[in-house]
Order: sequence, then C-alpha cells, then structure tokens
Amino acid sequence: MKTILVVLDGLSYVVAYDTMGYLHGECAAGRGRLYSLTCELPSLSRPLYECILTGVPPVQSGVVHNEVIRLSHHRSIFHFARAAGLTTAAAAYHWVSELYNRAPFNAAEDRHTLAPALPIQYGHFYHADHYPDSHLFEDAESLRLRHQPDFLLIHPMNIDDAGHRHGLSTPQYRNADGLLSRWLPGWLAAGYQVIVNADHGMNDDRSHGGILPEERQVPLFVFGDAFSLAQARPQQTELCGTVCHLLGVDHDRPVCGDLLR
Repeated sequence: MKTILVVLDGLSYVVAYDTMGYLHGECAAGRGRLYSLTCELPSLSRPLYECILTGVPPVQSGVVHNEVIRLSHHRSIFHFARAAGLTTAAAAYHWVSELYNRAPFNAAEDRHTLAPALPIQYGHFYHADHYPDSHLFEDAESLRLRHQPDFLLIHPMNIDDAGHRHGLSTPQYRNADGLLSRWLPGWLAAGYQVIVNADHGMNDDRSHGGILPEERQVPLFVFGDAFSLAQARPQQTELCGTVCHLLGVDHDRPVCGDLLR
C-alpha cells in the first residue's frame, strides 16, 4: 500500500494533543488514532531521522549528534522500497539527503533530485530552517502528483524553528500549524496510508536533546484502512519496519503489530 510519512520536526506531544484540532476531528470520526511515542536518545534531529527511517537507535547507528555528516551505515525505508522495485520521494530537510543519497549536500546539485538510481529517487530538499512549511507541503504534493511514489516522506521544519526561537510555552510555538488539513483529505481519498509523527519535542529553554518529557514525548497519528486503531504502544525504532510492512516489502526491522489490522 502506498504510504506517506510526515515528520513534523520538533513537535511535542502535549502541543499536538492541545492544538491539532483537525487531526483530532479525523480521529473522532473513526478514521485515525493518536498515540504517544517516546523518542530515542539523544533527542536531536539528525540522530532521530536516522532512527525513524532505519529503525536503528542513535547509540547503535553512530549518528549521535547533528554534525555527523555522512551516509547512513544502515538500510532505510528508501533502500527497502527500492529493492522491491517501488518508487520513493521526499520533501525534506537536506540532512535526509545526506543520510541516504549523497554527503555532503551540495544545494546546486542535490536540492532538486531526479535520480532513479538513488535510494530517494525524487526529492525537494531545503537547507534553511525557516523555509515555509506551506512551500514544503506544496513541494511534496508536486512530487506526489508528478511521480506517484509508493513511499513519500514529508518533513517540514517551522515548528522546530519556532520552538528554538521562542520556546515550548509560547504562542509562536503552539500555533505553528502543520497545515495538514489542506492535504490529508486528498491523500486519504487517493488511497494512501498516512503516518504523522515527530522526531523529538521542545523545552522552555528553546532546545532539546535530553530526557525531559516535553523533549521525548511525541505524537504518532495514523490514518488509513491498514491501521487497527486499537490500543498500542509503538516504539520509534518500530516505525521503519511498520512502514515497510505497509509497503509490502521485505525487511528485517521490528514492527508494531498492534498498529496494524
């Protein structure tokens, strides 16, 4: 089944629970469910991109801080999908390109990717944290309509950027809308399974990386007829395998079976 994975960078569970009314409305209508997930450590961006996309925690992947600029040493969702002959795409921060396509990132060559032989075949990669989420979702929808990917990663950064500028308990951070109400209905109508989660949260010191609940507790929304919508306790290390299961591809990663029908 075609799958979209949305990673809302820096979104703490408590803020997702309080503010994401549209997603809660879909859940109340029986079309989705919200779970709480504890991110791995350290609660930093690049290490957790790697964890989400490969199922390998940072202390095992070696991607233990944001300045580890190299290709991943592990197979990702993109690799598993490509091995099965599926089509992949991503609209994401440039660190994702560095992990799975080429490192270091060269904006002139790598920002717009059209490379069928690479793990991420089609991509729009940005390198400014304030790159508008509205543009990023439009980039993603352009990829979806043009290339009909089996797996699409969408990774906006403005929530995290607002948190670093203003902190957790501020209107700027709490009102950094993910814009999903504009796009999710169309994805579901097109038959996609959709996972919306976050890599890590944010604290009142305008940072993250440690063990505070507001840094580690993140949301996991699921939408689509492949999901059980039942009680489950998903782990961040199970997201890679769960997406691979949805895609129907061979893999060797753990899966949260309770999420699935």
